[in-house]
Amino acid sequence: MPNFHFIASSHIEAQEALKECISHYGQYSFEQADIIIALGGDGMMLQTVNDFLNKRKPIYGMNKGTVGFLMNEYHLTNLEERIAQSVSTRIFPLSMTAKDENGQLFHALALNEVSLFRQSYQAAKVEISIDDIVRMPELICDGVMVATPQGSTAYNFSAQGPIIPLRAPLLALTPISPFRPRRWNGALLPNQAHVRIKVLEKEKRPVNAVADHTEIKSVVEVSIHEDQTRSAVIMFDASHSWEERILNEQFRGVD
Repeated sequence: MPNFHFIASSHIEAQEALKECISHYGQYSFEQADIIIALGGDGMMLQTVNDFLNKRKPIYGMNKGTVGFLMNEYHLTNLEERIAQSVSTRIFPLSMTAKDENGQLFHALALNEVSLFRQSYQAAKVEISIDDIVRMPELICDGVMVATPQGSTAYNFSAQGPIIPLRAPLLALTPISPFRPRRWNGALLPNQAHVRIKVLEKEKRPVNAVADHTEIKSVVEVSIHEDQTRSAVIMFDASHSWEERILNEQFRGVD
């Protein structure tokens, strides 16, 4: 039987599940553990992956939160069998480097997306370069984001961006409420691409940048790329793998 290290969000149900799991399976230290078991919702999973990037410990999540798209169903028993039959997926974060109006540089990682948002009533105006080639000299919008495959079903999808299969070597570049060009729906980029977004008219149209939960105010330029030097492995029940969930999302509502 593998050694488990259980962690949980602060939510009451997650804390109760933590006590149940430790009572049933015991609790090993992180160093002794073979697998990290995360209890909570999607936010807990994202935090756990961030905390354990490059630690070579696979992560298996059980839902004790709300949405739980990144989690498996919670069941106390037969955890060893479920994990033995699970499907593993390796994910890579986005690396963001943002420069603010004072010239200070900030670095952050994002597992879902890096987004730029207008800061005031004025629409944002940005220039977008891909691999040092300007592809969009001027985009007027509420914002723009670069999303990973695992993040493509989150905010990216709400902004009418494409859903990307997990194994596809792609990133989504998606505008948020574009005003000009109004009909631009974004682009699919190779995961090796380096994206640079420059804020135009920064005094009149201030913009904030967000890497998952890290926000930088009044940015003037943001660089984004997939960091393939960092990764984590997430495990899903074979009967409801992440790939299957993403396919289901694309056919939701179809009779």
